[in-house]
Amino acid sequence: MATPYAPDRLIAQARALAAEYRRAMGKPLPGVSSEIAEHDAIRLLQLEPKPADAGGGWDALDPRTGERIQIKSRLMVADGKGGERIGQLKLNQEWDAVVLVLMDENYEPQEIWRARREDLTEYVDSVSASRARRGVMSVARFRILGELVWDAVNGADMAD
Repeated sequence: MATPYAPDRLIAQARALAAEYRRAMGKPLPGVSSEIAEHDAIRLLQLEPKPADAGGGWDALDPRTGERIQIKSRLMVADGKGGERIGQLKLNQEWDAVVLVLMDENYEPQEIWRARREDLTEYVDSVSASRARRGVMSVARFRILGELVWDAVNGADMAD
């Protein structure tokens, strides 16, 4: 018998609560999308959660490559005005790549994009805007710099 506190069950409840909160209040429930995205990225990309005693700057480890992964999220909704931005990249900390989980209005993952640190820092270093200097970038720019590694239609096998 499954415990009522199993992670998958809690995430499903968080998804439902966050979606209902957004519909009722007109704004996202703070902090929830990042937790949901981290859970989804680890599960869907078969990553390993960061050990509790590991340093900051990354959220998961790719067991196939040993890369330390920073996980970001963005809710992409039909009533969005465009120009969506991802949270600040932790440029002063140790990590090897970033995955960006794009979710629909029900907080369900639709796409996961991955970009290497070198590509992200090269872009940030080349842009003089203060926004880029702080490690903030648009979802559109992240898609240009990264690669689609999972989507809701094809899963992780993007070659098919």
